[in-house]
Amino acid sequence: MTDVSRGNTYISKLPVVRHLERMEELKFHEKATFFVGENGSGKSTLLEAIALKFGFNAEGGSLNFSFSTNETHSGLFDHIRLIRSFDRPDDGFFLRAESFYNAATYIDRLDEMSASSPKIIESYGGRSLHKQSHGESFFSLIANRFGGNGLYILDEPEAALSPMRQMSLLTLIHDLANKNSQFIIATHSPIILAYSDSLIYELNENGIAETKYEDTETYTVMRRFIENPQRMMKYLFESEEEI
Repeated sequence: MTDVSRGNTYISKLPVVRHLERMEELKFHEKATFFVGENGSGKSTLLEAIALKFGFNAEGGSLNFSFSTNETHSGLFDHIRLIRSFDRPDDGFFLRAESFYNAATYIDRLDEMSASSPKIIESYGGRSLHKQSHGESFFSLIANRFGGNGLYILDEPEAALSPMRQMSLLTLIHDLANKNSQFIIATHSPIILAYSDSLIYELNENGIAETKYEDTETYTVMRRFIENPQRMMKYLFESEEEI
């Protein structure tokens, strides 16, 4: 990774970026690698940089998507280098919750153009993603579009999914991982993060470090809350009154 610490940009101030500059490499699990951390820790920025460096559209989609509605991505991808295996993926998708609407609109617009080939939406379940609930469209995309032997980069896929759907997503991830697929996922979900055949990196003010599921803040905070929600709320409300 080349030096990005010079200047006064947003990414130059991220601890994860400063930490990566000192690292020789960041290894990924052959099945699933997770980025976890508090809001603003840089996990989505790092995920975006990986996706762009691989050739995905900044707002999400497959490698063939080329739309752009707002140039908001960082320049971090210009400062990283990907080392790929000889086994090239046949499929791939970059899913980011914040711009999923734009990707769904792009699919509809492509299908409005006259073409002799089958409608693109057929690869996504046959029904416009805009004509489904947010959660249904997310799940339909993954269940129908992801075919295996692919690289799937997901930014907070739990954003539109209920806990039950998140558990169903785990089964899809597992099935696709067993079909020679690789996932790189940024998440706040302790359910999705529980996938055991994986590598977890936690991002915080100290940078980035490999960690165990039970040691992540995502897991420990949720566990404390579920085990005794009244105690946690009492602590939160009393702390608030003291301010």
